[in-house]
Amino acid sequence: MQIVLLGTAAGGGFPQWNCWCPTCRVARKDPGKARPRTQSSVAVTADGERWFLLNASPDVREQLASLSVHAPDGNRHVPVAGVVATDAELDHTLGIVLLREGRRLRLYATCAVRRVLEEDSRLLPVTRAFAAVDVVELPAAGGPVSLDGTNGEASGLTVETFTVPAGPPRFASTALPGHTIGLVLRDASTGGAFAFVPGCGGLDESLLARIEKTNLVLFDGTFWTDDELIELGISDRTARQMDHLPVSGPDGSLNRLSRLEGPRRVYTHINNTNPMLIEDSPEHAAVERAGLLVGRDGMRFEV
Repeated sequence: MQIVLLGTAAGGGFPQWNCWCPTCRVARKDPGKARPRTQSSVAVTADGERWFLLNASPDVREQLASLSVHAPDGNRHVPVAGVVATDAELDHTLGIVLLREGRRLRLYATCAVRRVLEEDSRLLPVTRAFAAVDVVELPAAGGPVSLDGTNGEASGLTVETFTVPAGPPRFASTALPGHTIGLVLRDASTGGAFAFVPGCGGLDESLLARIEKTNLVLFDGTFWTDDELIELGISDRTARQMDHLPVSGPDGSLNRLSRLEGPRRVYTHINNTNPMLIEDSPEHAAVERAGLLVGRDGMRFEV
């Protein structure tokens, strides 16, 4: 199973177009010290041909150019076999509309996520004006569910779902179970597995035990501190109030993830204000010292 980090930034990308925080200033002045990043998304394949996107970001067009595909015989080729959504946030689903040129799309989503996409953001009705969208309903917690291509052919990959602490999108009219989930993808032929948790407001022992059984963990690295945006004068909400467990601190994700001995651990969905994006920063060094990686666009893994 091949895994490509297509984008590793939180909503808005890095540097964010309207942000001149200290981290974004470094990225503009010296991109080698703080590499630009597109919005969070992952591509996975078992055969190198049929790719499944884990979330579809607004940067999907540029991101797909990084996938290795063979030149087709005809005039059209769609390497995307399906999209698996962890939630209905705009930075994770706007790319669905941008994939409309494929004429047919298979979307894996929970009932709660599908409902928001149908009734609140209305991204599915807009996309269906141009393309057929087949929705395969995922349980809020359970599985495995086979990931199949648009023609129903099995990919050799399965997905298991689990709920994570988080609220629904702020534009959602209702909060149903399963509005935010984590994923474990598994390769049926090798048994390799990885966890994808791009948005998570808490990391208890049961969740740690679940992801420890995988070979690779891609985890929410949105904010370094709980009061990061408040200190910068950007927002009056803490990281936890925005449903993101901060990286640092005694009860932060870094301290908890550093206890895991089995899987490789990589931060993704990193906000533009997070100082660990600066590669010679003490925060970046602290992550690596704990045995984790700060994710960047284009990173590739095989499990």
